[in-house]
Amino acid sequence: MEHRYTMKLSDLVQEHELRIVHPASNYEQCTISTYNVARPGLQLAGFYDYFQPQEIQIMGKTEMAYLHTLPEETRKERIDKYMAHGITVLVVCHRMPPDPDMVDAARRYNVNLMTTDLPTSAFMAQAINTLRTVLAPRITVHGVLVEVHGEGLLITGDSGIGKSETALELVKRGHRLVADDAVEIRRMSRSQVIGEAPAMIRYLMELRGVGIIDVRKIFGVSSVLERSKIDLVVNFEHWDSEKVYDRLGLEDENISYLGVRVPHLTIPVAPARNLAIILEVAAMNNRQKRMGFNTARELEKKHDAQVDNGWMD
Repeated sequence: MEHRYTMKLSDLVQEHELRIVHPASNYEQCTISTYNVARPGLQLAGFYDYFQPQEIQIMGKTEMAYLHTLPEETRKERIDKYMAHGITVLVVCHRMPPDPDMVDAARRYNVNLMTTDLPTSAFMAQAINTLRTVLAPRITVHGVLVEVHGEGLLITGDSGIGKSETALELVKRGHRLVADDAVEIRRMSRSQVIGEAPAMIRYLMELRGVGIIDVRKIFGVSSVLERSKIDLVVNFEHWDSEKVYDRLGLEDENISYLGVRVPHLTIPVAPARNLAIILEVAAMNNRQKRMGFNTARELEKKHDAQVDNGWMD
C-alpha cells in the first residue's frame, strides 16, 4: 500500500503567515493529507454533491460578496450548513475580516478559521505548491545528487566506486552538492522528480579515509543546494573489458522513479578517466538533447545521406 504523507496545519499556518481567527480544539494535531484546495461557491448556493471537507477551503472577494447579497437569515443558514460539514480549515483572503456569523459558526462547529493578506489566486498557488512538495510520493535511493550546469545529475553505483569523490571534484569546479549517500526522491508531476538529502545528513559528505565533512562550511553556501530536479541518472560501474559500451549515444536509455522516466547513462570507471569532466559534458549534452539537438543522430543523418549519394569522404 502506498504511504500517505501529511502536513500539520500549524506548519502551513506558520509558513504562509496566516492569522488565526478561531483555532479548533484539535488545531495542534490537525493535519492535511491532500494538496487539493476548494472555493465553496456552489456550497454557499446549497449544492454539496462531491464536496470534500478535508480540502483547504478558500474564500475570496467573490464568495464574500455573494454572501452579502443574501438576506440575513438566508446568509446565516448557508454559513451554518457549510460549517456543519466538518471542514478542516477555512481561509479568507484579501485581508477581509470574516463575517461575524462565520466566526460564530466556526466556534460552534469547531472549525479552524484563518485569514491572509494575499489575493485568493496567489494564496491558492502558494498553498498548492507547498502541499505538493510535502505530500509528494517519495523513495530513498543510494547515490549522490549534484547540480552541474543547471542539470540535476543523480550518480548511482556500487559502494566505494567513487561517487562521492567525483561529486567533491565537481564541487571544487564550481558545481553544487544536493545529497550524498542517501537521496530522497519525490514525484512532483507526471514528468518531474526532485531530489534532496534527508535532514540529518544535509550538506554532509562521507570520504573514505577522511571521514564526514560539511561541504557548506568548507566550500561556502554557494557550493550546496537544498533540492534539485533530477534530469539525468548516471550509473558508475567498474570497467568490463568483455562488455560492449555505447560509443555513439544513438540509443536513449531511461530509468523509472515513482513512474517518472528519467534519461539514464552507464559510465564505465577505470584508472585515468576524469569522471568529473565526463559528467560536465554529460550534463551539457543532456540539456542539448532536451532542447532538440542530438549530435549522434545528426552524425547518423549525415552518414546516411552520404551513403545514399554513393560516396564517402
